[in-house]
Amino acid sequence: MSLIGSSPAMFPTSHRGFRQSGSNNNNQMMIICSSATKLHKGFGQIIRCSNLSLRVISHSQSAASSSIKASQDLTISSHEDGVKLYVGLPFDSVSECNSINHSRAIAAGLRALKLLGVEGVELPIWWGVSEKEAMGKYEWSGYLALVDMVQKSGLKLHVSLCFHGSKHENIPLPKWVSETGESKPDIFFVDRSGKRYKDCLSFGVDNLPVFDGKTAVQVYQGFIESFKTAFAPFMGSTITGVTVGMGPDGELRYPSHHDQVNNSVDHGAGEFQCYDENMMTSLKENAESAGNPLWGLCGPHDAPTYNQQPVLNTFFKEGGSWETGYGDFFLSWYSTQLVSHADRMLSLAVLLFSDTTVKVSGKLPLVPSWYRSRSHPAEVTAGFYNTINRDGYEEIAKIFCKNSCRMILPGMDLLDEQQPNGSFSSPELLLADIRDACRKHSVEVCGQNLNVAGTIKNFEQIKKNLVGENGTELFLYQRMGSEFFSPKNFPLFTAFVRSLNQLEVDSDDLVVNEREGALLVPVKNRLLQTV
Repeated sequence: MSLIGSSPAMFPTSHRGFRQSGSNNNNQMMIICSSATKLHKGFGQIIRCSNLSLRVISHSQSAASSSIKASQDLTISSHEDGVKLYVGLPFDSVSECNSINHSRAIAAGLRALKLLGVEGVELPIWWGVSEKEAMGKYEWSGYLALVDMVQKSGLKLHVSLCFHGSKHENIPLPKWVSETGESKPDIFFVDRSGKRYKDCLSFGVDNLPVFDGKTAVQVYQGFIESFKTAFAPFMGSTITGVTVGMGPDGELRYPSHHDQVNNSVDHGAGEFQCYDENMMTSLKENAESAGNPLWGLCGPHDAPTYNQQPVLNTFFKEGGSWETGYGDFFLSWYSTQLVSHADRMLSLAVLLFSDTTVKVSGKLPLVPSWYRSRSHPAEVTAGFYNTINRDGYEEIAKIFCKNSCRMILPGMDLLDEQQPNGSFSSPELLLADIRDACRKHSVEVCGQNLNVAGTIKNFEQIKKNLVGENGTELFLYQRMGSEFFSPKNFPLFTAFVRSLNQLEVDSDDLVVNEREGALLVPVKNRLLQTV
């Protein structure tokens, strides 16, 4: 369903941001996303499509020269009692050569978002771009130029520090990290077959001096300290929040599903990622301390592989190894490595930003596949020991509480009815599960969507996950690009923003003028036009 040519009244407004629903019995929670389905489109697609770019104009051509100045006076949102909405900038906003990609399109997009009343934008800052050539050699020029652009637009900025690489975005880890991995391959996660995941570092090297005498945590610390110094003029004014990366795709998890084939990500159990030398040393030591040294010789021999359904092997079956003394030992150890890594990263970031007003966040993934089973295999292999017998998010919530950090939970647009058959998936129940743990430990939750190409139902689901006792201060909508600004999706997003920001509804808003190829932005007499 599209909002084109329809009334924006589908998203009712109130005087306090969101309409309070009469019931909140679903107790929904905002949570996470499966990395394999994330949007990977940026402005490159816009430019390659008939040289498409964006500019903001007025209906009256005689007033075109003053349209941007006028827009500053027409932004009327107030977030004091509502959700602060941020929109993600393209993943490749800054190139490996530290120049701004698609600068004209980004500038126009920033103006459009400001007109809509959006609070700010989210910017991924990549380790492999800013510390590319050598350890301790930082280059911030491209990101500084982009942050300056955001500041001049009047928008706020939430920064994501990305200590991972992305094959989809063609952004690797720093060159010197990859070179270290050639001589020390166990700095990376390893699965049972010996395959290494080379887009982030293993938790096993957090405290090992594998980088010319420095540990991974010390290397992360140097990066964050340099970032803080370089961007000091923007801290607390333009930059209001920082998310510290904690694993694959920046999320707190093991890369348990990285080898999934197409169309199987929702069905496979995933695979344990503990076979690098350093993780196995830790397992061995813990097994000996527990009085069962044989348990530390290897990971589970009867666990499924990435694409296998868990019922095909014995580990996750009813009465399988996961319910034995050995299974509990191994899964407790495996999840503890994840929790300890979260504590190290969050406490480091909080310490470094303690003299600023910047809020520190960490991001979890949503792993809803097999949630309706007793053993929850997809969550378990990702590092969350969350089964019918155990609350796997309790310890994680405690760590976020201890460090006074916000938890970012993407996937707030997901519905159970849209899940694949046979996956035993339930994102709605999982959201509620994680939110309960956060509420119990007074952890502030921030939301994020999974898909930019949503429907009315998906936007209503987001709203449902933001109102009442699920009240949320910050929502990160992902992500700006060609699909985001398409005639199908931008009107949906515009109507959603109106519902957040209490904008005046004009009868001609959100209508697509097919002859001019223009989309009306919900500020009177303003167009977002393709040129």
